[in-house]
Parts: sequence; C-alpha cells; structure tokens
Amino acid sequence: MSHAIPGCPHASPSSIVAMSFSLLRTYTPTGGFGRRAASAIALKYATATYSAALAKSPQVLTKVQTELNAISKSIEGTLELKTFVTNPTLSVKDRNAGLPALYARAEGTGAKKEPVSDITKNLFALLSENGRLAETAGIIEGFNELVAKHKGELSVTVTSAAPLTKDVLTRLETALKQSQTAQQAKLLKLTNKVCHKDHLRLTCD
Repeated sequence: MSHAIPGCPHASPSSIVAMSFSLLRTYTPTGGFGRRAASAIALKYATATYSAALAKSPQVLTKVQTELNAISKSIEGTLELKTFVTNPTLSVKDRNAGLPALYARAEGTGAKKEPVSDITKNLFALLSENGRLAETAGIIEGFNELVAKHKGELSVTVTSAAPLTKDVLTRLETALKQSQTAQQAKLLKLTNKVCHKDHLRLTCD
C-alpha cells in the first residue's frame, strides 16, 4: 500500500509505484538488465558462487560481490556486452573469447586495478561452457540477495516515476525503520529506482 507523505506531494501513490522488501527472501528481483524472475538454474549458480566465496573468507565474498556488480553495471551500460551475454547463437569458442572483456570491467583501473578472483572467473567459464551466460542477471541479483541475507541487511527499493528528493527518501527511511521487519535487520538500504512509461513499455534507470 502506498501513501502520500505529508509535505512531499511528489511521493504520492501515482509516483511511488512499488516498494519491495527483500529481508529473508532467497531471491527478489530488484531490477537490472533483462529484468525477469530468476530461474531455478540462475539460483543454483548464485548459491554455488556464494557458498564458494563465503567458504574462502568474508573478504573474498565482498570481493566477488564487487566484481559481479561491476560486471552487471557494465553490461547494463554497454550494448556490446549486453548483446554478448544474451546472444544464444554464439559458439562456445566465441563465448570463451568474449569473457576477458567481462573480466576487464571487474578489474578496475589505475591503482585500484586488481586481478579478478578465481571464483568469478570459474563462474563465467562455467556459464560459457554450458551456454548459460543469459542467466547472468538473475545470478548476480540472486547472489546479492544471499549476501544481504547473510549480513542481515534489509534492502528496500522504491520505484517512482521521477527521482525522489533527499527529503522524501529520508522520511521514507524514518518510517521504514519503525517497521518490525526493519527492526530485525542490522542495516537498512534504501534505493530509489526511476521508471518511465513510454507507450506500452516501462523502462527503469
């Protein structure tokens, strides 16, 4: 249920389209390229990657998450990479040849450049060999949900037709912290996703 916030006319039911709580959920779609419900296959890869990283150390888990999110952001913003991971006609040879371009986005640049972890490389090598690169979005989102659950985080996504002001977001965060769900979490993360309706299509930033 959406309610207008006093003093914040832009945060009305017409602008706040949806609000999703992800605490203690195995997977909740929160956006991303090719947004869709995660498949059972994607969740299996996400769980395996999460388990492998956590088994190494909390630091490795954080590193892998950083790498996967960097790859996800690059795919969202680069048509060539998006086409690469979603093209079902590529051969195994072509898929394997394109993986270094994904790894390069996860390495960073300059002084912050670091080799990509074996866990991330093994994940994409396996996806390539099995023809599952198209599952990348669901895998990364599922991985992030597992990490959030592990850390006791409550992730809340507020979807609106226009960017919400800092004041509105602060009011929302204050209200959310009073909920029983938020009080069970160690950390509340509030994200504003802006969606635009163009004819019959709905696109989100």
